[in-house]
Amino acid sequence: MKGIILAAGEGTRLRPLTELLPKALCPVGNRPLLDFALERVRTVTPDAAVNVHAHRDQMEEHLAAHAPGVHVSVERDERLGTAGALGRLRDWIADQPVLVTNVDALTAPDLSAFVDGWDGERIRLLVSFNEHEPDFDGIWQYAGACVMPWSAVRDLSDRPADLYTERWRPALDAGALELVPTRASFIDCGTPLRYLAANLMVSGGESVIGNGAVVEGRVEASVVWAGARVEADEHLRHAIRLSDGRTMQPL
Repeated sequence: MKGIILAAGEGTRLRPLTELLPKALCPVGNRPLLDFALERVRTVTPDAAVNVHAHRDQMEEHLAAHAPGVHVSVERDERLGTAGALGRLRDWIADQPVLVTNVDALTAPDLSAFVDGWDGERIRLLVSFNEHEPDFDGIWQYAGACVMPWSAVRDLSDRPADLYTERWRPALDAGALELVPTRASFIDCGTPLRYLAANLMVSGGESVIGNGAVVEGRVEASVVWAGARVEADEHLRHAIRLSDGRTMQPL
């Protein structure tokens, strides 16, 4: 099996954080989201690929330094979407099934149980109960991981397209889409509010202070990026202080 981490997005919903870092390198618990994703994939397979587009230089530099051996798929001119990314990687996948995970999905750290027992034919999606923002059957939200057979990948084009339209919806209509609920917590870190929630989940509710940050004031249930500063007269509560001094108050 090959593992693919989808990490090429612009992260527009996560601005202004993504004006400084690509979404994949935004830290949760002082670890880049990309590192969590690589850890998830490697519980199933050592063969991993990452697609990159936004902040390409930063992404390639991080991967070269911290994840040697990972295959890097560069989408230079335009982002190819979730289906186009797999189409671009078709030769690398080379007749193998694939495990795909979203870089901004903070979900089960070990995906081996999710893959165990897969029939090798149907598309299998990891889902989490969410009746407020469902993707399937009115109660299930996609939890950022799927396994797909080679037969579902081999004809994908490398033009911009998404997997829901190209593969998941047709499989659902044909009764060939398998939904596997997870008992693990799941957070889509795509917005500042959810990003803050992910940090507090990982830290057990304590503030997360980045390396080299200077905190002289009060900080409660907040995230302070590496190199940032909180002055003595400041009180941050449910906030994100960025390295350039800007503050997000998502609550």
